Amino acid sequence: MENKVILVLSDRLGRGDQQLGEGILETFFTLLKQKEKKPKAIFCMNRGVFTMTDESLISVHLKELESQGVEVLACKTCADYYGVTEKLSAGKISSMDKFIELSSQYEVLTLS
Repeated sequence: MENKVILVLSDRLGRGDQQLGEGILETFFTLLKQKEKKPKAIFCMNRGVFTMTDESLISVHLKELESQGVEVLACKTCADYYGVTEKLSAGKISSMDKFIELSSQYEVLTLS
C-alpha cells in the first residue's frame, strides 16, 4: 500500500444499496488503518468529499489515518461545489494539480 494513492470518488462503495455501500467503504478504511503499510495519500473527489465531514462515519477513520502520516486531501472544486469546504473534519483542501503530481509518482487505487 505504501506506493499507492487512494482516489475516493463517492461516499459509498459500489452502486447498489446506499447503506450497504457506506458500510463497505467504512469497513475498507477500518481495515486499512490497521495495516502496517499505509498509502501515501487519500484524495477525495466528487461525492467522496462527504467522507471527510462529520456527516460520515468514515471521517473518523480518515482522521486516524491522517494521524498515522497519510495525507488526506479534498478536491477544492468538489468541496466548493457540494458546499462542504467549511465542514471538513478530516484532511485538507487540495488541488487537481496535487492529484496529478501524486498520480505521476504513485499507483492510483480508485474507489467508486
